[in-house]
Amino acid sequence: MACFVAQKTINMKISLMLAVFMFMGLTSCFNQNAMKSKPENAKSRQSIYDFKISALETGEVIDFQQFKGKKLILLNVASKCGYTPQYDDWQKFYETNKDKIIVLGFPANNFMGQEPGSNEEIATFCQKNYGVTFPMFEKISVKGNDQHPLYKWLSSKDLNGWNDQEPTWNFCKYVIDEKGELVNFFASGIKPDDAEFKKAVGLK
Repeated sequence: MACFVAQKTINMKISLMLAVFMFMGLTSCFNQNAMKSKPENAKSRQSIYDFKISALETGEVIDFQQFKGKKLILLNVASKCGYTPQYDDWQKFYETNKDKIIVLGFPANNFMGQEPGSNEEIATFCQKNYGVTFPMFEKISVKGNDQHPLYKWLSSKDLNGWNDQEPTWNFCKYVIDEKGELVNFFASGIKPDDAEFKKAVGLK
């Protein structure tokens, strides 16, 4: 009888774990094409130019002041995700538009442990597999108790003026305008050729 009860308890735990994973997957799929745009009356308390973060490969501290006057696309990236092939899409986008739109990559291990590597390993992976040349930054946390200040700003309406959407999975996109203010959020499934994205960054 005790063995039967124990087995029943184990089965219940397994079923609960499977239900949680299914819910996470469904939530990710539901949100993969989500988008949000800045309301006209929203006002930010600070801009992205207040931040400095170390580069992925060299460790050099990058002052975001250097990006003034250009649109920015911020991606939280991972090397072992179903969306990882988007590296190729965003590299091509960057090569075509880098005179006015800069892509910035931020490795993060927040979703199912899909970015387990060190900064050096991530840099090697990106270069070897996708020839990434757009700016990549040190591995950070994009949500949770250890959330990096940059992503706290991106996902706290008290700081950015309107948006409280955290990344829902890897490869979410935050769009920054030429004035350094957050203007759009796009979820994981959105690629550079998406009509709404192109409209948001002023491309036909």
